[in-house]
Amino acid sequence: MKIIDMRCRPAYLHDFFGANKNSASYEAAKWLNKRVGTRGNLEHFAKSLTREGFLAEVKNAGLERAVVVGRRTPSQQISNDFLYEITNPHEELLGIAGIDPALDGIDEAIKEIDRSIDKLGLAGIDIEPGFAEPARHADDDIYFPIYEHLAHKKIPLTLMSGPTTPNPLFNDPSHLAKIAREFPTLAIICYHGYYPNTHQLIGVAFKYENIYPVPDMYGFIAGSEVFVKAGNTFLQDQLLFGSSYPFRPIKQSIDNFAAFGFDDRILEKLFYKNAARIFKIES
Repeated sequence: MKIIDMRCRPAYLHDFFGANKNSASYEAAKWLNKRVGTRGNLEHFAKSLTREGFLAEVKNAGLERAVVVGRRTPSQQISNDFLYEITNPHEELLGIAGIDPALDGIDEAIKEIDRSIDKLGLAGIDIEPGFAEPARHADDDIYFPIYEHLAHKKIPLTLMSGPTTPNPLFNDPSHLAKIAREFPTLAIICYHGYYPNTHQLIGVAFKYENIYPVPDMYGFIAGSEVFVKAGNTFLQDQLLFGSSYPFRPIKQSIDNFAAFGFDDRILEKLFYKNAARIFKIES
């Protein structure tokens, strides 16, 4: 079965992912692996400290595509040019550019979208409202010109959510409704599944079919079981698989996801077809 891993980044991408063995971030990566259920070696991600090592991890896991997500926030910035350099030579890697209109201004952010997509050939745009300074909700007015531009150009949007949001009040999926309603053709991909507010996200995704939850590493811990029931019914064309590597092993995450209890008839959608449709990847 073909698999697209919607959230899969090499350790060498940034210190946050464990690029420096002698750092607090490296220890934090080990800690996070333990918290989300990694079995065996908590330093498994050290294999991806080199480009060759990461590509081997992707190949050995049997991935058709690995989605490498960038980031642009006041506290963490990954150059979109670096993301291009990493992904462009390899068909199996898809890059998602990071932008922040609060940091750079709306006009500059839109210019960077066009450059990242049209010139660099990246596959989508990532925004992290809860990590802005000050923190914002996803339906803050500053983002709507961005959403309008993405919808017009049919570019997928990814949003960061989850329990690591500095202020948990900004991990609130109810704010997706206004975006989904105003831009019904915009694919809104929700990383970390707004955990632990999983029921609320599923409720919004029930009404708006352009919302695509990716539980990724939080899909493997208590409180995420609701995604299985929803995935077997109304959410089967919206739910997406992600390992969140390097914070969880790719192959273990594939095996765990397959064993959750999803109907065998829809597993291909969750692992591959839904993501392939969003990114216009021919089967």
